[in-house]
Amino acid sequence: MQRRTPPSQNQATATGSKSSRPASRLDCLLSPPSSPRSVLFCLFPRLSTARSSPAAKMTTEEKPVDYTLNNPDTLTKYKTAAQISEKVLAEVSKLCVAGSKIVDICEKGDKLIEEEVAKVYRGKKITKGFSHPTTVSPAAFVTPYTPLKTDEKEAATEIQAGEPIKIQLGAQIDGFGSIVCDTVVAPEKEGAEPVIEGRTADLLLATYYVNELLLRLMIPPGLLASGTEEEKAKAASVKPPSQSKISSLLEKVAQAYDCNIVESTTSWLFDRNEIEGSKKIVISPGEGTKGEGVPEVGEVWGVEVGVSLGSGKVKQFEQRTTLHRRTANTYALKRPTSRKILSEVQKKFGTFPFSLRQLEDERDAKSGIIECVRGNVIRQYEASGEKDGEPVARLLTTVAITKNGLSKVGAPPALDLAKVKSDKKIVDEEILKILEQPLSRNTGKKNKNKKKKAEGEE
Repeated sequence: MQRRTPPSQNQATATGSKSSRPASRLDCLLSPPSSPRSVLFCLFPRLSTARSSPAAKMTTEEKPVDYTLNNPDTLTKYKTAAQISEKVLAEVSKLCVAGSKIVDICEKGDKLIEEEVAKVYRGKKITKGFSHPTTVSPAAFVTPYTPLKTDEKEAATEIQAGEPIKIQLGAQIDGFGSIVCDTVVAPEKEGAEPVIEGRTADLLLATYYVNELLLRLMIPPGLLASGTEEEKAKAASVKPPSQSKISSLLEKVAQAYDCNIVESTTSWLFDRNEIEGSKKIVISPGEGTKGEGVPEVGEVWGVEVGVSLGSGKVKQFEQRTTLHRRTANTYALKRPTSRKILSEVQKKFGTFPFSLRQLEDERDAKSGIIECVRGNVIRQYEASGEKDGEPVARLLTTVAITKNGLSKVGAPPALDLAKVKSDKKIVDEEILKILEQPLSRNTGKKNKNKKKKAEGEE
C-alpha cells in the first residue's frame, strides 16, 4: 500500500499555488500545526472565519437604541402612555363632585393607572408605571396637591361645589412619559353639567385661549409654510418669538378676560426618564427665573399654562409637602428608614415624581424622606398657591413636534365653549390671527381612511 505524502511535502498545497486546496482533517492529523489553537482551527476552520467575520462582531456588540422620534417605537410608547393618561383623567374628573374627599380620589386615580399600565406591553422587559401621581388641587392651589391618609386634617379635605379643581396625572412606558392636567368645575352632584358663567367662565376661557396660543407659538417658524421653495425658505428664516414676546402675548389674552398669568409657569422639554429637560419656557417669570432654548422638530414637550383670577403671584402654603422626585445626586444616607425609602423610590418610580402616599408605609415615608431631601437625593415640590387666595386654573398638554407640525400626544379634553358664557372676548388682531393658524399640516390620512370606510359600506 502506497504511503500518503504529507501536505508539507506536497508541491500542490504550497501557499499561493493555483491548485491549492483547504487542508482536510486528515491533513491536520498527519502534519499537525505547532500550537493547540492552530490544531483547533485546522480541524474546525469555521471557528476561525466566525471569529473574524464582521457579522460575528455585530452579534457580540449591541447597537445603541435610538430613543428619538426618528424611531417609530418611541412615539408609539408616548402615545400608549398618553392614552392611559387621558382615559384615567376622564374617570377621575367624574369623581370630582362636591363633598368628595381629595385623598380618596387620588388613590382611585392611582389604582386606575396601575390597572391600565398592566394591560400594555405584557411580557416585555421594559419599565412602565407612573410619570406623575394622581393629584387633585383645590381652587387656590397652583401646584399639584396629594394629601396623605395619615394626616388627619388634610385627609378630611373635601371638594367644594363650584370650585375649579386641577387634576394632574400621567403614565410612562419604557421611560417615555405623558402627563396631562385639566381644570374642572366641581358640580353639586355626579353627572351634572350646568352652564358656567361669571368669573369662573372668564377663568376657564382665558386658560383655554392662553393654552391654544402658546401651542401655536411653539411651532418652529416656516414648518407649516406653503408656496414656492423660496417662500418656504423665507418663512423658515424668521426668528422664533422670544420668551418675553411669548409672555407678552399670553398676558394680553389673560387680561382680555380680566385675569392674570400665574408667575413662572413653566413648560419643559421631555426626554426618556426626564420631564424637566435641558430646555424650558417660563411664562411671566418671577425674580431670578428665565427660560432656556426654543422648541425644535423631533422634540416632546410638557406644555403648561396657569391663569388666576387674582394677581398671579404665588406663595407657599402650609400644607405638608408630599410630592417628590429623585435626583441624579448621590449621598451616604445614615438612617435605615431613609435608605429604605430611597430604595423603594428607585425601584417603583425611577426619576419620575411620586407621592409619599404611594409608598409602602406612609409614616416611615414621612420620617425617612427628611434626610433624603437634606442630602439632595430627592427633591420636594412644596405646596403653593395664589397669594390673594383667588381661584386658579391650569392645563398641561404633552406634545410632539414633527415635520408635519405640533401634535397633542396627551391632552385634556377640549373645553365645550357652548357651555361657558362670558361677556368678555379677545380683540387683539395679532393674537386672533395666530389663533386661526393650524397646529399641524393636513396629511390627508384621515380623509383617506374615511373614504375607504365609505367605499366599504357601499
